[in-house]
Amino acid sequence: MKMTKATTLTAGIDTAKDKLDIAVHGSPGSLTVANSQAGWNKLAAHLAKEGVGRIGIEATGGYERGVTRHLQAAGFTVVVLQPLQVKAFAMLHLRRAKNDRLDAVLIAACTYLLDAQNKMAPDPRFDALADHLTYIEQIEEDIARCHTRIEHIADKRLRRLVTADTKRMQKRRTDELARLTAELREHADLAKRFDLVMSIPGIGARTALALIVRMPELGQVSREQAASLAGLAPFVHQSGKRQGETHIGGGRSRLRRSLYAAALPAAFRWNAALVALYGRLTAAGKPHKAALVACARKLLIYANTVVQRGTAWQDNPVA
Repeated sequence: MKMTKATTLTAGIDTAKDKLDIAVHGSPGSLTVANSQAGWNKLAAHLAKEGVGRIGIEATGGYERGVTRHLQAAGFTVVVLQPLQVKAFAMLHLRRAKNDRLDAVLIAACTYLLDAQNKMAPDPRFDALADHLTYIEQIEEDIARCHTRIEHIADKRLRRLVTADTKRMQKRRTDELARLTAELREHADLAKRFDLVMSIPGIGARTALALIVRMPELGQVSREQAASLAGLAPFVHQSGKRQGETHIGGGRSRLRRSLYAAALPAAFRWNAALVALYGRLTAAGKPHKAALVACARKLLIYANTVVQRGTAWQDNPVA
């Protein structure tokens, strides 16, 4: 991560379900408030009094969302840091001691040095959309568990119960997908983005929803940045004469899983460009999974390109 000194006073917030620990960079004291509306009000007043203009907060399973939106509405610049960034910063400075107050100090120092240029301001519309999509994904996970469960059940009555549960959840999934699509289409810009992505052969409504909701940056970043955000960028492991295997990792795992699931049918039937790509890679000796990962990355690049250009898919896209 690129480091540069901030020109404004910065603060760091360590987030928990019930409380927030705050430290101002360069100041010895700290503050703890409740992670609630009353606590956010107290926090905003405290930071304004201290002259803080920029705040770093670590992503913590959604518990940071409320205070982030509140501080943004109050006029503060809020930088949401990924846990990996904070951990890497701690390792860089050989920090091993850990508690909530020290974490807030660490986040404040990281925010002070971290380059925040080209950071998109979070769009609050995606909060509810992402929560809804997560619920649908959890239903899908429950359906998969039911399919696994029934394979090990011989009792006819129990099999009927599991089958009934599966059908009920499948209907709920279908209903919720339709509802989420309607919610997304209430926003003209997101509806346009959705239709552009849907024009790509091999991408259906489920994958398009994942792309639009899980990657608000779609069309506003480079193909390399998009692949990195989704955790589909290849990382080379090489040192001296040692040539290790290339892997992917990190990024937005739910989006990555959606793209990988779409890559299989797309690369075998629906998208001629991906069918050709899969064939070239496997003919060159690439394993099946590695070829599918490459196809998933291409799907993401195609989606980023059509949104960036504002034009629907063409048979011979530049990719």
